[in-house]
Amino acid sequence: MRARPKILVFAGSTRKASFNRKLAARAAHLIDEAGAQATLIELADYPMPIYNGDLEEAEGLPEAAKRLKALFADHDGLFIACPEYNSSITPLLKNTIDWLTRKESADEPALVAFRGKVAALGAASDGRLGGLRVLMVMRMLLTTIQVHIIPQQVAVYGAAKGFAEDGSLEDKTLAGMLDRTVLALVETTRKISGT
Repeated sequence: MRARPKILVFAGSTRKASFNRKLAARAAHLIDEAGAQATLIELADYPMPIYNGDLEEAEGLPEAAKRLKALFADHDGLFIACPEYNSSITPLLKNTIDWLTRKESADEPALVAFRGKVAALGAASDGRLGGLRVLMVMRMLLTTIQVHIIPQQVAVYGAAKGFAEDGSLEDKTLAGMLDRTVLALVETTRKISGT
């Protein structure tokens, strides 16, 4: 049994100035403060081709997918910062999930990277909705692959001016939403994982 729950944190973006990467970094800081162990990663470190069944049949899972899948499996929970592209998730995030749902062998349990994980969602956008629409899409997708998603979430609007130099959120209401989301994630992960 772990001394504290391990929570994997990442954003569905690789842009240098990504608002969602800032949100992920802030969430990771708060997760550590809340008594869990955050692992903040960059999806750019796990490059994968666009999912294709013929490619999978010919070559199996890409090495990056295998490494990332093992990392997911080693964590109890997830915090995902979701950019919104045309009211939906980014191709990067969808492609990552598609590869990680694939089996490496016939005897591998289905959805080993996702089943039983606890997840919290956040989004940051310069628009007025703060990426709220993408969170609905992500909830549907993650539920389908047997992830337990907590009801608390945060959608940071006006994100171009939303982050202070230390990475915290300028708006006290939004900061409080993120705090509550992180605390609920840690508490729920602790209960479900038994840590």
